[in-house]
Amino acid sequence: MDLFFRSLKRINLEAAVWISGLLILAFITPTTDTHITICPFKNISLPFCPGCGLGRSISFLIHGNIRQSFECHVLGIPALLILTYRILTLLKISPEINFKSLSTKIKGIIYG
Repeated sequence: MDLFFRSLKRINLEAAVWISGLLILAFITPTTDTHITICPFKNISLPFCPGCGLGRSISFLIHGNIRQSFECHVLGIPALLILTYRILTLLKISPEINFKSLSTKIKGIIYG
């Protein structure tokens, strides 16, 4: 049992959950209408849910369909970028972004 808990400390659970979710979205076919939902808004038959379509949008994006991704949910592209950055940060692959130096570089590019 002690070995189990020691191995859990080495694995970042949050990163594993995000990676698993993205892998599931990569292997599903986003054009099918049959899917299981855990959306509470959809399950109680409310007509609007602010997050519905986000998973399908990310799936379309992973499959390379940018236009369909944007049509499903406008926040699909930023969501995938944020999740990718979060995974890289949790796995300590990505260095921290220095926003001050980044904004200085962007201003240099824009203003010459």
